[in-house]
Amino acid sequence: MNAHDTSGTEGDGSPVTVLRAPIVLEYEYSAGQSASRFLRAIAEGRLLGQRCPVDGRVYFPSRGSCPQHAVTFGDEVVELSDKGTIVTFSIVRVPSKNIPLELPYITVNVLLDGADTILMHVLDADLDDVHMGMRVQAVWKPREEWTTSTENILFFRPIDEPDADYDSYKEHI
Repeated sequence: MNAHDTSGTEGDGSPVTVLRAPIVLEYEYSAGQSASRFLRAIAEGRLLGQRCPVDGRVYFPSRGSCPQHAVTFGDEVVELSDKGTIVTFSIVRVPSKNIPLELPYITVNVLLDGADTILMHVLDADLDDVHMGMRVQAVWKPREEWTTSTENILFFRPIDEPDADYDSYKEHI
């Protein structure tokens, strides 16, 4: 195929072959003080956020400083529940080897109880049942498999609680 041929076939009429080349990137990450505290806590099954000293919003996971007010959070931490509310969701029909769910699966933005920022994760539920405001809870790996990683949470599942009121999560949509 020459540079001017946009027909999608080689000059002999055969289809163009696509070459797939997987890319692997390895890097070292220095978590810093705030993220290290968060990662050590998640290895214990605890979810820690931090409160902005200006407006009191709780950020999860902590970023070390408030992105709105450019002030450091300091040492105050807020322990959060592993329950929350689905703010938005998407149905995914493209496989990922890192997701332990069969296709199609559901990605969700979850507002954890006590937090003011959302967490993106996956939901194990029937596609027809998922909706905004649905109450969910994290499903954790077996404790002996926990590490300093958010992968300790396998996915979220619906729980038997009434849906959250729209006003409680509308600013996160």
